Amino acid sequence: MNAPLRVNEALLIADRAFQPFQCVAWTPQDGSGTLSLSVIDRTSTRLLGRTQLSCSTYSDPAQLADLLQQSREQLSQQGFALEAWSMPE
Repeated sequence: MNAPLRVNEALLIADRAFQPFQCVAWTPQDGSGTLSLSVIDRTSTRLLGRTQLSCSTYSDPAQLADLLQQSREQLSQQGFALEAWSMPE
């Protein structure tokens, strides 16, 4: 996958990266173009992680893959078991 990603594509990829947990995303209304991601447990009661991505990060497949992999590693180090995942091609 080399073409720039649209926000909806990035959201789908991020959601799959954190299974079996939920990935909730939103964009601030300030027009900054950033995307906020939060990973929560399936009961929506516990926040497991949060990050903000600039448009240049979430639209670049390589940068998005690196950031998601780093976030997955952090969650694994905290003891959360994630399903296997790889960046779509």
